[in-house]
Parts: sequence; structure tokens; C-alpha cells
Amino acid sequence: MIELKSVAVFCASSNDANPSYIDLAQRVGQRLAHEQIGLVYGGGHSGLMGAVAQATMEAGGEVTGVIPGGLFSNGIPEDEVTTLEVVADMHQRKARMYELSDGFVGLPGGLGTFEEVFEAATWTQLGLHAGGRSKTIVLLDEDGFWDGAHALLDKATASGVLTKTNRPIIQGASTIDEALQILRADRANDLPQFVTDKHNNGA
Repeated sequence: MIELKSVAVFCASSNDANPSYIDLAQRVGQRLAHEQIGLVYGGGHSGLMGAVAQATMEAGGEVTGVIPGGLFSNGIPEDEVTTLEVVADMHQRKARMYELSDGFVGLPGGLGTFEEVFEAATWTQLGLHAGGRSKTIVLLDEDGFWDGAHALLDKATASGVLTKTNRPIIQGASTIDEALQILRADRANDLPQFVTDKHNNGA
């Protein structure tokens, strides 16, 4: 079992998000605080991003926000999170979030959330996370928001363009309990199948 010290949460910053998604983000934040798992997130003040951060803080948890300097007007004030790191650009933002986290949770979101989920998964596939660690991504929803993503991944696996070994890098959960159980599972023996592994001659 993996010790989860911190988890990155990828999610929407839109204030137009379904209220049930805001509620889910709040419950995730509360649970992370209760479990003494630090939250790492993109530093936004609105939408699901703001909800998960504020809920974590209000429940006594620790929150690290990572945000590019001057890029967003909806950044959370420094005094409303435990730590706010300002980086140069989006690339550094994602790399820093990956570095700080033991695993990843994807909540409902848009293009930025999709990008973060799949890039974090690619880093696991390629062994790019610190120490070559296998870091799992869990897509958490309660109403099927991520069904299309799983269908795409399953189609890619059936078509042979995604290996069966790497398919479990991205998993799904319908409850917070299930998500944490998946993130804590030790998958060191079967994940990932490194594309860059020297035994595979870079294939």
C-alpha cells in the first residue's frame, strides 16, 4: 500500500459548473483534510478548483496551489491556502504539480482538465515522474461524466494502440472511498510498461 502524502486534483474552474460537481469537489476536499492528505491543485479561486481548495482549508487540511504568474485573474489569494507557488508558465505549473503529488484525481472539467489527466498518465507511462514512480490517475464522478473517456481508452486498448499494461494507469471511481483505495494500491509490479525502457530498445 502506498502512503498518500499529497494528491493533485484536476478540475474545472468554471463557475457555471453543475452544482453537484461543486458539491463533489467540496466533499473531496473535506475527505483529503480528514485523511491528512495534502491537496495540490492549480491555484484557481473559482469553480471546482476554488471549492476543493476552500473545503480542504476549512476542514483543517493543507493546500498547495500552483499558478503561472500573471496568467489568470481568478487566482486564489495567498492567505487562503497553505502555500501558493507562482511559476513561469503552464508547463512549469503541471510539472510542479506532478512533482508534489503521490497520485492524481480528475474531477469534472474541460480542456485544461483533460490535458492534465492525459499528460500525467503519459508521464507515468514514460517513467518521467520523480524516481520513475508509477502514479495512478483516478477519474472520479458520480453521474458518468467520464464514461466517454473510459470508452475511448478501452477502444484504444482493443485496437492495440494502448497496451493492456498501460490501460490501468487511468482508472475510474464513483465514490471518494473507491478513489482513495485505488490511489493507495501498490502497482509497482505491473505499471508502467515504459516506452523508454532500455530493455525495449526505445520501442
